[in-house]
Amino acid sequence: MKYFKLPLALFLSVAATPLLANDKPGEGVTVRPILPTQIEEFFQHRVLFHALEDLGYSVAEPEEVEYQTIHMALGAGDGDFTAVNWRSLHESFYQDAGGDEVLSKVGTLIEGALQGYLIDKKTYDSGVTDLSQLKDPEIAKKFDADGDGKADLAGCIPGWGCERVIEHELDEYGLRDTVTHNQGAYQAMIADVMARYQNGEPVLYYTWTPYWVSGALVPGKDVEWLSVPYTSLPDGATGNTTFDGKNLGFAVDSIGVVARNDFLEANPAAKKLFEVAKIDINDISAENKLITDGENSSADIERHATDWIAAHQAEYDSWLADARTAAE
Repeated sequence: MKYFKLPLALFLSVAATPLLANDKPGEGVTVRPILPTQIEEFFQHRVLFHALEDLGYSVAEPEEVEYQTIHMALGAGDGDFTAVNWRSLHESFYQDAGGDEVLSKVGTLIEGALQGYLIDKKTYDSGVTDLSQLKDPEIAKKFDADGDGKADLAGCIPGWGCERVIEHELDEYGLRDTVTHNQGAYQAMIADVMARYQNGEPVLYYTWTPYWVSGALVPGKDVEWLSVPYTSLPDGATGNTTFDGKNLGFAVDSIGVVARNDFLEANPAAKKLFEVAKIDINDISAENKLITDGENSSADIERHATDWIAAHQAEYDSWLADARTAAE
């Protein structure tokens, strides 16, 4: 048998071809993301957009709608993925959109997400430690911001999953006569809460993590989480609602990607990316604080994403390597 020696340059070119061919497994595919309208949710999506583009995908201009509509749009085929599904909180949205027959929950992008009710530390230390205590009109009056004698809870925007939990719990714990669930522009409500806090007045509000609010009113220092008397979630849902020995009334949650099954089947590289990508919850909160401090333009958020990638380059590169391997 006769062997022929290839020129070195040609040999290297041939040897490199399989790797280069797999370097951009998403080439020619346009991904259609759907985002919420909340600017604080854009950062983690931008990180994933960069990874998808590094894998060769084109990323379409995102649609921006509220959380329930996000899930319905995905189920109807109007988008391919979102990275803002709260695994417990949004379960009913997921099921109503078609559930596992149409969609899949892929990976865990953010772990340890909390929700609940908080009050100022001074009032908490005086003995108001459980939400059910607001059944007492005298206690409820401490949080009366509009003079009607009822506690004013800065609550949840209509159409969010937290709205269903709060409304359910106000009924379940017998608080309708003494607590008003204020809804609307959350930023405006929280600005009012902070103004009241700065004036030394008692405050009562709902919030979640990751989010900048708990960096401005710090649990354990400025405010405290209220407990609830027992777990009761809408539609008989279950979940671990205990954090640091306290029942918060909301499932301790994780956040991740929901994507259409047909998209995942056709795009194993994107599926693997969604499976392995992770961002620390404290990094999300820190980025959200930058937004509230004024770094709130699209260019700012893009810089936040690229800065995060640069600071976690080895981890980010491992996502891409896993995704490319999955596409082989």
